[in-house]
Order: sequence, then structure tokens, then C-alpha cells
Amino acid sequence: MTSFPVEELLSTPAAAAETSKRGNAIELRGVTKSFADMVALHPLDLDIRDGEFFCLLGPSGCGKTTTLNIIGGFTAPSSGVVRIAGEDITKRPPNRRPVNTVFQSYALFPHLNVVENVSFGMRMARVPKSEQRTRAREALDLVGLGTFAQRPVSQLSGGQAQRVAIARALVNKPSVLLLDEPLGALDLKLRKRLQTELSLIQRHVGTTFVFVTHDQEEAMALADRIVILNEGRIEQIGTPEEIYRRPASLFAADFIGESNILHGKKEGSAFVLENGARVPISGHAPETCTSLVVRPEALRIGKDGFIGAQVLSRGYLGSITRIVLQLENSEMQVVSSLNDGDIEHLAEIGLEAGDFVKLSWSTEAAHPLEAP
Repeated sequence: MTSFPVEELLSTPAAAAETSKRGNAIELRGVTKSFADMVALHPLDLDIRDGEFFCLLGPSGCGKTTTLNIIGGFTAPSSGVVRIAGEDITKRPPNRRPVNTVFQSYALFPHLNVVENVSFGMRMARVPKSEQRTRAREALDLVGLGTFAQRPVSQLSGGQAQRVAIARALVNKPSVLLLDEPLGALDLKLRKRLQTELSLIQRHVGTTFVFVTHDQEEAMALADRIVILNEGRIEQIGTPEEIYRRPASLFAADFIGESNILHGKKEGSAFVLENGARVPISGHAPETCTSLVVRPEALRIGKDGFIGAQVLSRGYLGSITRIVLQLENSEMQVVSSLNDGDIEHLAEIGLEAGDFVKLSWSTEAAHPLEAP
């Protein structure tokens, strides 16, 4: 695989300052979209900061691609306003917006070689040929394909073709780069490599990236902030850590990562599960909370704990061992993720199918949620 100039990008200061201190690159105000009798987007208010790597995340049909297409001008909103850099561009066509798009299909021209593909937009804009060559070479160097300029696109691998598409999008120096599941067609190993490279490119150029994906792990790895969409509505906006540790809804808790969602009710200083077990709860938890979210890595297994459980299965996944357990006097199942040190420490307890153990977790690790 072609080497990528990681060291060069890491040694080059990012073009952008800390994104949280910047203004907004994109503003959506009251944006909706309906197709016939189907509502794809309910009234949406969204701010995306200048220089931010922002991810639109959610299941199929949640409205993320519709939102991206409205920003890009490929779909007109049914109502609402779209601003880029403070300017209303709601009715402006795609070719008159300071935006470029990278699609999952790459959309390269098969009859043109690599550098001709990258230069195509500049040629249409009648940029002088000498400037075309310079900017195209710079863009190809940025994505690690400087030596591929004359290669036919038919001879590129999937990862190389995607990098050419990114170079072609960046060469026109857009204010915003839209990426519609650009890594979805790649195998897992290459996908993870390009995630790293894409993040480095974004840091280097300082362009606002708006990235659509249904892959939670990909969004967590790439984004400065994530918006989770569900049936055309915003469930939560926040950093990956905020969303993972403090999900705003049961949907967000269940969609990002793996969660143990324990149902019950708060009674004084305790949370009473549906099977009658009493477990501790934060004093800051609302009186009306009906669920506790405990991530698998926070679930402790030992001889002592709040509640008993029986081991149902044990699976070795390399970096962790995944234990599935069923709570006593309940049909509820929970999951614990243990590293090698945990497994060694628990050897005397027994973690095979059928073994009985006790479960516990720190009060801070149990995130309370109210009924929707």
C-alpha cells in the first residue's frame, strides 16, 4: 500500500485553531424536509463550527444524508434557512456554494488519469494551467499519491481511488467538505487506516468536514462532535466522550457502543431494579429516573456485589473477554468486558457458563435516564 506522509502532517501545525473557540461554519435554522407524505426531517436547528470534524450519525433512514444533501444544495429544504459562514445560501445551487462533496462511489472519471481527475474542477473554472498543475500536485502530495499523477484511475485500489476523490474535493479549497459514507465500500483494515489519514488531513488543512456514517466506532474515532439523528430528529449532540459517558436518551445509550440498560425506579438513595434488587444511585439522579446505563467495562465481577448473576457465555475477542450474564430472578441479560488482568484476577471465582458470580459498579459509572 502506498505510504502516507503521516510524519509530515504530524510535524506541521494544524491550520485551524481550537474549534471550540471559533464561529460557526454552518447554521441550520428550522430546516425540514418532506417527501410526499413522509417527513424525513423535523424542524432542525444545528450549528457546525468552523474547522470542525463533525459527524452525522444514525441508522438508515434517520435523515443524515438528507441533512448533508441540504447543506450541499443537492436537496432543497421544505422550510428553514441554511447559512455558510453567516451567508444565507438556502436557494443557492450546489455549484455556487463554497462546498465540495466526496461520495462513497468516488465518482472519478474513468477516461482521465489521476492528475486530470484532480484538476477537472479547476479546468472547468478556467484556472490557469500552471496553477492547475501546482495545486493538483500539492493535493496529491497531501493524500500521499504524488507519484501517481499519471496513473489511469482503472489501476487504482479502492483506498487509492478514495484518496484521489478527496484530493479532487480539496484542491478547490472549499470552506466545507461534505463526505457521504466515503469509507463504506472499503474492507475493515483499509477503512481503519484511512480513518487515521482522513483525520490527519483535516487537521492539516483546517477545512470544516461534515461526515455521514452509520458506523458508531468510525464516528467516535474521527469526530470532534457527533450529532445522533433518529427518525429525522436530533437525539443528542456532543463530543464522543460526552455521548458515550452521558447519553441523553435510551436511543443514544443503545446506539453508541454496547450498554447495559437496567430498568427500575429510584427509591430514596437506591435504585430498585425490576427484580427487586436495590443498587446505589447518584444523589444527583432525578427522582423520576427509570433507567440506569452501565457500560460493559464498568461492570465488575467478583465474590461480592450488589446483585447475583449466572454466566451464560464467555468469548475471547483479543483485547477483551466478553462475558454475558443473566441477573438472578430476572430474564435481563448484561455484558461485562474484561481485560487479561481482570481475567487472571478472577480465575478462582470461575467464569464458565453456569457459574454464579456477584456484580457491582461504581455509582459514578451508572448514568441515570428518565422515561422518554
